[in-house]
Order: sequence, then structure tokens, then C-alpha cells
Amino acid sequence: MNKTIFLTGILFGILAVLLGAFGAHALEKLVNTDAIQTWDTGVTYQMYHALLLLVLANVKTVPEGNKKWIFYCIVAGIILFSFSIYFLATNTLTSFDFKTIAFVTPLGGLLLIVGWLLLGLKFRKHIK
Repeated sequence: MNKTIFLTGILFGILAVLLGAFGAHALEKLVNTDAIQTWDTGVTYQMYHALLLLVLANVKTVPEGNKKWIFYCIVAGIILFSFSIYFLATNTLTSFDFKTIAFVTPLGGLLLIVGWLLLGLKFRKHIK
């Protein structure tokens, strides 16, 4: 499981760098400043949580079974939070109105919070 968590963290980190570069160089010509700031928020949170996955993979005091649930919360949170933000930031570029599915953004944020809480609780429970 640690290998999967670590590799997933690397993948999300790479994607964050690529999406950040896309936002800074290509997207800024297509959308307004508010949309770029929104995009940057998605990239920032994605990178923070990619780094969290790298740390999680290497924390020895949290049992594997607990890591799995933290991992699921963080991955689902990244996808629902950051990727919904990317879609909302580029809403003007598509024919689909992503504002109709904007409810997934706070759900993703809640999953990220739950992942952090689980990590803290499980770490505290198993620390000696």
C-alpha cells in the first residue's frame, strides 16, 4: 500500500506542476484574472495533498489499514476539490455549465479535511 500511496503522490505532484504551468502560460490568454486565481487555488491544494501522500506513505506509526482510508479520502478529495475547481475556472471555454456540479467542490474539501483528521487521530492513537 505504501508504494501505491507514494506513486499516487508523485502522479498528483507531476500533474500539479503541469497544470500550474498550463494555467500560467496558456490559460491566462483564454480566461480572466479571477479564473486564473481560481485555477491556482486548485493547483495549490492539489500539490499540498500530493505532498501529504508522500508523507503518509512513509509514516510508520499509522497502521496500513488506516492508511488506506486516509489515502482514499485524500485521493477522492483531490479529484472532487481540485478538478472541479479546474472545470469551474474554465467554465467559459466549454458549452457545459460546470456551475451545475459545483456542489462537488465542498464535498471534496470535506474529504480532504477528513483525511487530515484521520491521519491525526490514527497517528495520535498509535504513537508511543
